Amino acid sequence: MKFKPKKFSLDHKKLDQNFYLQPTLKVARELLGKIIVRQFNGQILAGRIVETEAYIGESDPACHAYGGMTPRNKIMYLPGGYAYVYFTYGMHYCFNVVTEKEGFPAAVLIRAVEPIEGIELMKKFRNTNNIYNLTNGPAKFCQAFKIDKSLNGTSLLGDEIFIVDSDDDIKFTIGRSQRIGISAGTDKKWRFFIRGNPFVSKVKIKSK
Repeated sequence: MKFKPKKFSLDHKKLDQNFYLQPTLKVARELLGKIIVRQFNGQILAGRIVETEAYIGESDPACHAYGGMTPRNKIMYLPGGYAYVYFTYGMHYCFNVVTEKEGFPAAVLIRAVEPIEGIELMKKFRNTNNIYNLTNGPAKFCQAFKIDKSLNGTSLLGDEIFIVDSDDDIKFTIGRSQRIGISAGTDKKWRFFIRGNPFVSKVKIKSK
């Protein structure tokens, strides 16, 4: 079946800071279906969030804040509503939404989105014409949306990158599983995704 993106308008309501100050697992679930928007050089890139992962506090061995604050993770200690962008494996960026109160390090990784607006530009940034390979993973998403360390610490309440509510009456079922690509904290089922969505990262993992 041919993919048909939905039309997007900036009239959608931007999420306020109270949303991000909620418990991280709640935010991780409620981000599903929301639309992330990136304004880049006068153009709009937008996608529906279909997969997330939660990382919570200094006691979570898979969290960057495990063991305390460092120059790399200090953005995680801000109050909810900021972007935490990091570089990994010497080649990829990952985008996270900081959550909860100031001083408590927690964030939600955006693992995958369904493209909505600016798809031709995404294809150019990703150097692919395969719509289903554009944004189905955290590094692919960042590349498609031109996200790098310059956005680290950016407020999600501003206009450069932000998340809006969706007014689409879309019903979906949420799946839950262990987080992906980690070696510690593997017992925590803190990955959430929209079941059956073709843009969820293609990783075979037992879920329920």
